[in-house]
Amino acid sequence: MNWLKQLFSRRRLYNDLSDEIRDHLDEKIEELVSTGLPRKEATAAARRQFGNITLVEQDSREVWQWTTIESLFADLRFAVRTLRKTPAFTATAILTLALGIGANTAIFTLIDALMLRTLPVRDPGQLVELLHRFPGEPELSGFSQQSYQLMRDHNHVFSGLIATTHEAFELRGSGFEPRTVEGGFVDGNYFEVLGLQPALGRLISPEDDRADHPEAVAVVSWSYWKNALNLDSSIIGKQISLEDVPVTVVGVAPRGFVGLSRESSQDIWLPLAVAQLHPRPGGWGSIALVGRLKPGVSFAEARADMAVLFFSTVETPNPNPFLRNMKFEMEPASAGLSSPLRQQFTTPLLVLMSVVSVLLLIACTNIASLLLTRGAAAQHEMALRVALGAGQLRLVRLVLAEPLLISAAGSLLALVLAYFGAGALARIILSRQGTRGMPPQFEIQVNPDLHVLLFTAAVALLTVLLSGLSPALRVLSTLPASALRQAGSAGESRLRRLFGKGLVVTQVALSVVLFSAAALFIGYLSNLEHLNLGFRRDHLLLVSLDSSKSGYQEDQLPRLYQELLGRLEAIPGVRSATLSSMTPISGRARVCYCVSVEGREEKPENHRDMVFINSVAPNYFETYGTPLLSGREFTQQDQNGPRAAMINQTMASYYFGDRSPVGKRLSFDLDDKPYEIVGVVGDAKYNDIREAPPHTIYLDTFQESRVSSQITLRTSLDPDALAPEVRSLTASLLKSIPVAKITTMNDQVDASIAPERLIVMLSGWFGALGALLVAIGLYGLLSYAVARRVNEIGVRMALGATRSDVSRMVLGEALRMVSGGLLIGTPVAFWAKTLATHLIHDLPSRSATPIALGAAAMIAVALMAAYLPARRASRVEPTVALRYE
Repeated sequence: MNWLKQLFSRRRLYNDLSDEIRDHLDEKIEELVSTGLPRKEATAAARRQFGNITLVEQDSREVWQWTTIESLFADLRFAVRTLRKTPAFTATAILTLALGIGANTAIFTLIDALMLRTLPVRDPGQLVELLHRFPGEPELSGFSQQSYQLMRDHNHVFSGLIATTHEAFELRGSGFEPRTVEGGFVDGNYFEVLGLQPALGRLISPEDDRADHPEAVAVVSWSYWKNALNLDSSIIGKQISLEDVPVTVVGVAPRGFVGLSRESSQDIWLPLAVAQLHPRPGGWGSIALVGRLKPGVSFAEARADMAVLFFSTVETPNPNPFLRNMKFEMEPASAGLSSPLRQQFTTPLLVLMSVVSVLLLIACTNIASLLLTRGAAAQHEMALRVALGAGQLRLVRLVLAEPLLISAAGSLLALVLAYFGAGALARIILSRQGTRGMPPQFEIQVNPDLHVLLFTAAVALLTVLLSGLSPALRVLSTLPASALRQAGSAGESRLRRLFGKGLVVTQVALSVVLFSAAALFIGYLSNLEHLNLGFRRDHLLLVSLDSSKSGYQEDQLPRLYQELLGRLEAIPGVRSATLSSMTPISGRARVCYCVSVEGREEKPENHRDMVFINSVAPNYFETYGTPLLSGREFTQQDQNGPRAAMINQTMASYYFGDRSPVGKRLSFDLDDKPYEIVGVVGDAKYNDIREAPPHTIYLDTFQESRVSSQITLRTSLDPDALAPEVRSLTASLLKSIPVAKITTMNDQVDASIAPERLIVMLSGWFGALGALLVAIGLYGLLSYAVARRVNEIGVRMALGATRSDVSRMVLGEALRMVSGGLLIGTPVAFWAKTLATHLIHDLPSRSATPIALGAAAMIAVALMAAYLPARRASRVEPTVALRYE
């Protein structure tokens, strides 16, 4: 640290060095004077013996090795002065890089939050999550208690296997206001396997997770302890009530730990045994399993070993034989548990990261083009520096100082833009929560961390290299004699002119790719929005009820719901109302592999066909506008009559071909009473808008043991305008059944394509921004070319060229550069489109329309950017131009 201290006090040391050298010189002079020499001759003799004082001082300073740092600071100060002289260029360059780097940082922040940020536990890279899925379905994390115990006790690859759930608890206690808190049940080894230590008190232990434990205990998170309990240490040992179960708080989890999910934090944890001793209506959440690999055990070995155990749990006698269709999966869990949010937005974010990378390349080439133009104007200065002995390394460092400062300032501004941009994107993503399987408590932590800062620093360094490379190469090739000869002329080497134009061509080529991608995604989204969904999505209001804690008996609900439907239909503006167990495009389909159809040869249990089951009330298909193709719909008389079912057209064609299915029977495994098929309706999409309509069975909800709680209203008015009255009427009739959510079908369908909407919105913005950067680069280059060719233009006009001829010359030059960019960018755009089809299915890969639109847009941008330089060139006065230097 001494050298650093000396660096900042170098001026004092330099003065001390000068004083010391002059003291030595004075001593030498006095010594010669004492021998009898006159003082004037003694001074001259002493100086001859001592040498050049300035050179001695310089040699002494170089020993201290500060000259490099000083020259670097001098270069930076010179760059600051230069940039201050051209505020328009400086502001444009900084803003350009801020937008390019900020866009990359914002998207990377989301990628980091969803996929890269590791859990604050010991060795998170050793954690894996156990999953399963039905063929063609997304991965699931729910396991039974029996499966967990079997895999925990008989595996050979984990040093520990832990179980956790996610719950919403009603919290009560002395000194607490009743509130809902997010939490979960965990097994006794949970905190030990994760390697966590308590911030206060103790954590849940295996002894706490026993059915015979004398009291239920709980651990709260550090953030909840701070925000809700004000860091009150007396909370330890205090008893609270969760879901009317008394529990004692025994500890506070370590700071920063809020559970294993990155998107949904937990505030309180209870032992898993409490869930078994205190079941609630509707049950608790499914169990997620996470294992810690033993040292030396690979991921593949663990996956193979656990797959055998998993299949042994489903091959044993099971009340649900269709579970044998499940496939075992295992994923790394260093970044937390898998989630629908991560599954839906991983591919869109990677696509957007590719898009913003192209945008950053455009920004870098734009800055390089502007710096190259400025460097051409300073060519004479650089030639003089070379002629006076400046080394090439020093000149390169001087040239790189400007892009370094621009990049540093742009990066700081980019961090601010990225912070707000990532937060805005997170809000856009989460505005679609509650659909496609996402629970309502999902959140995304977008606070920049070390990963984001390092990423921004790396991108900033890359921009310095890319934007400063061409000016640095130009300096290395500077020849003093030729540069000084050209200083007073308008000439410039052909190679350098081509290089400057090549940068613009590169920008055009990259922008064609951006424009084509934006047009491609817009077309894809338009196709999704105009798909035939099998129902009318307009004027539908969806009301979700939560009857899990209603307190009503099962036989009371049908009468209450029928009365509610009657009152809802009486509301002015409501045309019809119905019930269903699931609504279309909700991502919550009830799937079954246990259906047997009359007249259809049975398949082995491990090859059963998947069907969707929806329990609906009469009037359902009329409300949704789904056509009845044959037979009849459900009626009120079916409630006490024989079991009835309806199927969709896809299922009818698959199982019955050209034969009519009406009157045939179907049944479910472990159910002795069959259902008679009474009607066939048109296909409708339920799970995913992108998938083909599945085989679907509709059951009469009033014949089921549990009545459905999803209400749908067909309105003649704006559905949102009726929501308050619907909520009020429902609350007045069903006092103990809260309304969980009210939305419209349009919103629900839009939510299902939120990833595509995000891609379209951002790719459109980034494409427009790329076009703006190309316009700036093209305008700057043409303006510089016009300024350099004023003499030539004057001569042409003196020889008879008209203003339109000069304008065509400038516009033609612009179109030639754009044509070169199109020739390069078009094949790249085709290649990028092919690559995108591997990431996003159903993209219109064969259509060339998006690329044609991108090329047309770039030609329009080029003409607009070239207009002002062409107009300026056409107004040059020949007499003035011929005298111009």
